[in-house]
Amino acid sequence: MIIAVDGPAASGKGTIARALARHYGLPHLDTGLLYRAVAAEVLREERDPANEADALAGCSFDDFQLEDPRLKSEEVGKVASVVSAHPLVRKALLLRQKRFAGQPGGAVLDGRDIGTVIAPEADVKIFVKATPMIRAQRRQLEQRKSGIFESLDKVLSDIRARDERDAKRAEAPMRQAADAVLLDTSFLSIEAAVQKAVAIVEAARSRAKAASESE
Repeated sequence: MIIAVDGPAASGKGTIARALARHYGLPHLDTGLLYRAVAAEVLREERDPANEADALAGCSFDDFQLEDPRLKSEEVGKVASVVSAHPLVRKALLLRQKRFAGQPGGAVLDGRDIGTVIAPEADVKIFVKATPMIRAQRRQLEQRKSGIFESLDKVLSDIRARDERDAKRAEAPMRQAADAVLLDTSFLSIEAAVQKAVAIVEAARSRAKAASESE
């Protein structure tokens, strides 16, 4: 079973994807970490993230680098949003993501183009969203726990800028797949959001079973 979880930054997609992976005993990939790893390489080598050739040079990272806690930093996150807009960078990371999705038994992947590009054949597609203000508040709370104290206006501005880059990039823009189920987490607790996601998966499994039995 392949489960695709898409959505913008701070929508809750990562938390939901990890919970689904635990619930169904499936491997999980946060595809955003791949772009963060590229960003970290670009920063380390003091390259220009807006230059496609420089960004592409950062794609040669090893898998063990995905465990680096520094990938979660705000600086790396902002650069990741820039490098992910480059078509050649997305192409370079495409096979890695498809290979993960296609492993025996299935997997859970979260990102912004899983259901549309990486795994359009996914058994379950969920598009997670929340209002920009709610997401900014969540991100600000995360930052403060890490000792970063940016104003809510600044965080909200960054969220909106990232949304615009993700939605308007030429290669694999962020959008809800036609067959994805929308899950708005704006006013849901983590527990409630996960419960709704599990219900979406179970409904999809029931439909697939009924279709198989009717053949």
